[in-house]
Amino acid sequence: MSQGPQVPKSPAPPSEAATIQPGRSTLRGWARRLVNIGPPVALVALIVLFALLSDRFFTAANLGGIANQSSILLVMAVGMTFVILLGGIDLSTEGVMATSSMVVVLLAANDRNDNDFGMLAVLAGAGVGALFGLVNGVLHTRLKIPSFMVTLGVGAIGTGIATVLFAGRAPQLLDEGVRSWGLGQWLGVSKLVFIALLVVLIGYGIQRFTRAGRYAYVIGGDESIARLSGISIPKYKTLAFVISGSTAGLGGAMASMRLGVGDVQIGAGQMFATITAVVIGGTLLAGGRGGVLQTVIGALIIATLANGLILVGVPPYIQVSLQGAIIVVAVAGTGWHLRNRTRVIK
Repeated sequence: MSQGPQVPKSPAPPSEAATIQPGRSTLRGWARRLVNIGPPVALVALIVLFALLSDRFFTAANLGGIANQSSILLVMAVGMTFVILLGGIDLSTEGVMATSSMVVVLLAANDRNDNDFGMLAVLAGAGVGALFGLVNGVLHTRLKIPSFMVTLGVGAIGTGIATVLFAGRAPQLLDEGVRSWGLGQWLGVSKLVFIALLVVLIGYGIQRFTRAGRYAYVIGGDESIARLSGISIPKYKTLAFVISGSTAGLGGAMASMRLGVGDVQIGAGQMFATITAVVIGGTLLAGGRGGVLQTVIGALIIATLANGLILVGVPPYIQVSLQGAIIVVAVAGTGWHLRNRTRVIK
């Protein structure tokens, strides 16, 4: 019995496991591990390096000084973490700090008016920051304006409001109770450090135990999937900006408590340092990975680096250049293993 021509069988498609290149998979695995352990290792390396270069570095007084220097930065960076986890950015930090600073001093006992609301003035400063954050979130989510543009504009508005309140003369903070939080100490460190620790605990609690924290990872990881899952993206994005704004407002209040004045320039340079702390800690600018504890490491790296460079006599302008170089390296390092998945660089 004759048979027709045999049709060659198509080769079986390779299994998914067979298509994975072992070498590349291993490199990506090491890259992920480096993102997780790199910041703590860098912090330890800096401590060891500066301890070897300066006898004054590894002393109780200097380590307490590092904690004091990082307190305000840490408060603001905790709030910024939630925005960056979503894949957004908040550039209104300096303007919010300026307005909050003026509000706190003008509501507490001061040399400009007869107000004397005590610590309620500090809560008002944080509330002003939350209001700015609400404006940022609503404009970003409802009008579909990119977060960097919205927050940059709102920050400028904050600076303008602070300039009006400034009225050509910096108001002096005369409330001894409020001022004591900036000058007083507990256990050898500034009281502001304990405020920062409280903010870290609250921020970690929000991230770990609330929907807002869990959904931040989902939205930052893939916003389209989050939308298909029924997550109210505008709601949680707006909440993230409110958190960021409130911590920036509290940061402005803390700066006024430390310096004893309300000043338009009180937040100068803080925006860059805040973003740097979050990114160096391991939170991706693209969103979806990182967290509050990573930000704590990043803030300590910034404070330790600044302190150590001063002790070894490095000029301030070189310190700024090094900080810029570090954030570029950190962004490149944390996002390197994701480069093949990134189709468009915006």
